[in-house]
Amino acid sequence: MKRNILIIAGFLFSLLVNAQNDEWNITRTNKDNYTGVSISNGRIGLLTSPEPFKIKHTVLNNVYDVDPVLKVSQIVHGMDFGNLDVYIDGDLVTSKNISNWSQTINMKEAAFTTRFDFKDKAKISCTVYALRNLQYTGYIDVEINALVEIDIKVVGKITTPEKYLNPINSYQVLRDVETTMPILQTVASTPFGKHLVATSGTFIWHDINSSREHQRPELKHAMVTEYENTLSFEKNIKKGEKSEFAWTGAECTTADFSDPKSESERMVIFNLLNSRDVLLAGHKTLWEELWEGDIIIEGDLVSQQDVRLALYHLYAFGRSDNDLSIAPMGLSLQTPYNGHIFWDTELWMFPPLLLLNQDIARSLVNYRSDRLEPAKRRAINYGYDGAMFPWESDDTGEEATPPFALTGPFEHHITADIGIAFWNYYRVTKNKKWLAEKGYPVLKEIADFWVSRVTKNDDGSYSINNVVGANEFAPNVDDNAFTNGSAKTALYYAELAAKVTGNFSDPNWAEVAKNIRILKLPDGVTKEHSKYNGDIIKQADVNLLSFPLDIVSDRESILRDLKYYEPKLSKEGPAMGKSVFSVLYARLGDAENAFRLFKESYVPNQQKPFGALSETATANHSYFATGAGGMLQAVLFGFAGLHIMDDGIIQKAPILPKEWKSLTIKGVGLEKKTFYVN
Repeated sequence: MKRNILIIAGFLFSLLVNAQNDEWNITRTNKDNYTGVSISNGRIGLLTSPEPFKIKHTVLNNVYDVDPVLKVSQIVHGMDFGNLDVYIDGDLVTSKNISNWSQTINMKEAAFTTRFDFKDKAKISCTVYALRNLQYTGYIDVEINALVEIDIKVVGKITTPEKYLNPINSYQVLRDVETTMPILQTVASTPFGKHLVATSGTFIWHDINSSREHQRPELKHAMVTEYENTLSFEKNIKKGEKSEFAWTGAECTTADFSDPKSESERMVIFNLLNSRDVLLAGHKTLWEELWEGDIIIEGDLVSQQDVRLALYHLYAFGRSDNDLSIAPMGLSLQTPYNGHIFWDTELWMFPPLLLLNQDIARSLVNYRSDRLEPAKRRAINYGYDGAMFPWESDDTGEEATPPFALTGPFEHHITADIGIAFWNYYRVTKNKKWLAEKGYPVLKEIADFWVSRVTKNDDGSYSINNVVGANEFAPNVDDNAFTNGSAKTALYYAELAAKVTGNFSDPNWAEVAKNIRILKLPDGVTKEHSKYNGDIIKQADVNLLSFPLDIVSDRESILRDLKYYEPKLSKEGPAMGKSVFSVLYARLGDAENAFRLFKESYVPNQQKPFGALSETATANHSYFATGAGGMLQAVLFGFAGLHIMDDGIIQKAPILPKEWKSLTIKGVGLEKKTFYVN
């Protein structure tokens, strides 16, 4: 009889998992070679773990510390408030004594749920939220269903990374009139002392409000070490009953608050004295609004899940209200790249967001306009005019690239990439006030930089010498195709911005833009740089002149460049190159090659179990938001046929791969248009 019960239970569990594995939910039951996904709200990111009641780490957006050894800034891994220790009848619940484990990421609601059985005693679920409506807080919702009578002990923890300085741990019960508010808290300085970080936490019992505080379990405080501060309770659960509770934490720093200690307490109190329904309703409403911009693929569930997971992460890593940007790994990792901001944002992540969520897109461009003055100082320091934006940017807007990397002094196309993003933002939004106040001032300084950066040749043409191009395998070259093409485009856009805003347009902008060299090989293939001889390339460079720059625009030339450079792409390079090739083949009407390259742009980089993207096929650093931006562009600008033009977003010659029944793009542009491909 017991065996039959187990078979039935296993069958029902299988049905549950399959029911949850759909276009919005990715459910996995195998945790081998586990790579987590990020549960983020644009301010804090919680990286998931296969262990019950655990997260791997916390990442804090725009909170940087400076390593005196590397001499560059690093984004901060915060204190971890997302971990619980749960004991049932004295046994600590671990991955070794549970069964029927599954995890589900609900992309629609930005919720991550772990479910499992503990021996034959309990069925448990734990759902993690980084609350979108309360951007400095997280919320962990737990349900324990007792199959037999059990005693539980639950320990909430604030764990401070051991590199932090001078942690101060406390527990206090705050009181106002008849309301008591138990607050666990740790305050410490970041590893190199730049910021003070304060994290507070408390338990919430959903069936007990503030007028019934005497029914709360007794809380016990223990400081395990100076780096682990804990608060616990014990409770008996009768057979057939369940216990529902939450653990909530708030993490604030001096990067955003003059008094992060008090503010983190207030935020936890706010969560404590609001119901779960109210808190989660606010969170879900904001995510529902985000998903007004969506991509719907019919007939291919795997592609639908992959695309939604990519779009989920871009939404999760950005916000519309903080004027911050998105690093290549978003809010999933501190390394690689130290959480710095690159061209990855403007060229890869920004375009899909510009189509589907102009509010987040505005934050990304405002991040750059807010750092215009440091870019102007940097141009002066290197002997140029205008603004010279850093290859790697942090909170200061100064160059944050490690000194050993040649990209810092020489990868100048970033300055043009920013200008292109600025004009495209105006193209989509038609926000003349923004263009006058923020857009044109940046575009002007970018144009002035390129006029001072070029060298005039004897034939009247202009060269841009000694640069690192998009293909970073070829450093310190002259007349790199993408650098020259992006500079031409940025100069042209500065002219247009001047006309719209009624500002002065320097005649040198047009003169230089018209005459910057784009080199060719003898057979007509666009030459990547002046000494290029067929070497393997790191990523797309020449082909970016066809998309997104539209400089190489005739069909024959596009196809010639595609066929020449695709075999040159390194297997060790990042995935974005193939997404560009996919867009171009789709626009040429070749759905087969477009779909092949769409899949090659990300499938080799997917990590178990959820398909999180790594930068390369041989790495497991995720989530690579740059790759997400690339594969989304293949769908939006390739298959869907969308184009950003001076008169807005239009659709030209969409094409559907045979593997899909239909493609729908919802919420495009300010008018929230819907585009179909059937």
